[in-house]
Amino acid sequence: MTNNKVALVAGANGVIGRNLIDHLTELGDWDVIGLSRRGGASAGPVRHLAVDLLDPADTREKLNGLTEVTHVFYAAYQDRPTWAELVPPNLGMLVNLVDAIEPVAKNLRHINLMQGYKVYGAHLGPFKTPAREDDAGHMPPEFNVDQQDFLEARQHGKSWTWSALRPSVVCGYALGNPMNLAMVIGVYAAISAELGLPLRFPGKPGAYHTLLEMTDAGLLAKATVWAATDERCGNQAFNINNGDLFRWEEMWPKIAANFGLQVAPSLPMSLEVVMADKEPLWNAMRERYGLQPSYSDVSSWRFGDFVFSWDYDFLADGSKARRFGFHEFVDTENMFLSIFDDLRKRRVLP
Repeated sequence: MTNNKVALVAGANGVIGRNLIDHLTELGDWDVIGLSRRGGASAGPVRHLAVDLLDPADTREKLNGLTEVTHVFYAAYQDRPTWAELVPPNLGMLVNLVDAIEPVAKNLRHINLMQGYKVYGAHLGPFKTPAREDDAGHMPPEFNVDQQDFLEARQHGKSWTWSALRPSVVCGYALGNPMNLAMVIGVYAAISAELGLPLRFPGKPGAYHTLLEMTDAGLLAKATVWAATDERCGNQAFNINNGDLFRWEEMWPKIAANFGLQVAPSLPMSLEVVMADKEPLWNAMRERYGLQPSYSDVSSWRFGDFVFSWDYDFLADGSKARRFGFHEFVDTENMFLSIFDDLRKRRVLP
């Protein structure tokens, strides 16, 4: 290792972890170790390790030699069918990682935790908006809250600090990710175009008109490094969003135009149901357009159904981060269109 800032990124292949690693690499003064179940190809200052964070023994074995780690960035996630079932694996992975790395990384300075608006109960139904970091908690189960409680308790009397970031829906490039809205929209639009159909909003009628916000993965990466390295951010939580608001009724026609499509009236439908039989069509599109990923790698339909069901405002106050010194912002329309262009360049979309 060539410097004294060494990042351990858990969830390295996800939309958050992948973009964070790209940002750390661009900064030039970090060495990076990426953790994921699949592993990856090491290059330059980045090396990848395949580790099963659900397995305490495997985690200890793989992390035992990482004595040089100074910053842990935790963005790992395991999906489960119910909110209660999400708690044991997602809390367990964080506990296993900290149990393994804290005793060996003697120069550990910071552990950054990736959360979301579930902390505010946003997944349960209409919640207080704009949500603020000091809002009252809600009835469990909620693994984001349990993870933060664990870090707070573990940090007592230690020299390292923690931070927790709470983005809205995170949009960026990643394959095989269960929560990737930009991919959902892009593949849905590409298949609509292939079938000669207009782009219909598939969510609840009320969801077309509510106010919401997004978080660009690149913006989130910058905020993550800021929170982990600015001493003012120690033991604090921050909402991180693009800084603007939108309604699908305005955004949807702009997205459709980007794919050369017309917009037809909304039609509530489960994407998980109506896209279940589209793999043969996608395989034909892969052949015709030279696309790279398999259908399973681009399918996040259940998450799309979840987001498009929000017939209530979905936003949080991002001013605390600004008060503490983070002033970056992203135009959400440009974010979507840039991601679609990027997906085309990567041969993910035609």
